[in-house]
Amino acid sequence: MNGTQLAAVLDTACARLASTGDELRELDAEVGDGDLGITVTKSAAAVRTRMAALGADVSSTDVVLVAGEAFGTANPSTFASLVSSGVKAGAKATDLTEVSTAEVVAFGRVVAETIARRGKSAVGDKTILDALVPSLDAAEANSEGAALEAAITAATAAIAETAAIAAKKGRAAWAGDRGIGVPDAGATAYLRFLEALR
Repeated sequence: MNGTQLAAVLDTACARLASTGDELRELDAEVGDGDLGITVTKSAAAVRTRMAALGADVSSTDVVLVAGEAFGTANPSTFASLVSSGVKAGAKATDLTEVSTAEVVAFGRVVAETIARRGKSAVGDKTILDALVPSLDAAEANSEGAALEAAITAATAAIAETAAIAAKKGRAAWAGDRGIGVPDAGATAYLRFLEALR
């Protein structure tokens, strides 16, 4: 997959992701301020705008860098900032020449490490990391053709598991036990992105 093809994939995925804004807003509002739906909708639209403006000879790495920058600047929020930082760090640290499963997993590992460091969070804190890290493990353990579906299955299971605990980080942590039973909105947004990639 070349850069132009990747830009087209991200454009389609972001169009689908934007349609989940109401779901994410309602989910986030149960334990926070409900702004995640707005963040994801505006950021996805910004990515689409930037994808449309790219030249035909753009590299896959530059596509991802531009997407990361667009996602982080469209609507100021902690979620957008963390995702943007992770995506840009991942693009700079890994080879995305073929956009193979191995390359995407390596990229995702850097994204996760960056989010964990900047957000001072870890798997088990009920954040996006609880879906991201298991999805990468599952993708890595499967063949090229089965990796995405395995990642979706793993992320879905992890979100369901962590819904049973109180969040330890972010605005959702302020809700305490009131958040028990509520899936993490950031992790759900990531899952919806994976599903959009289908």
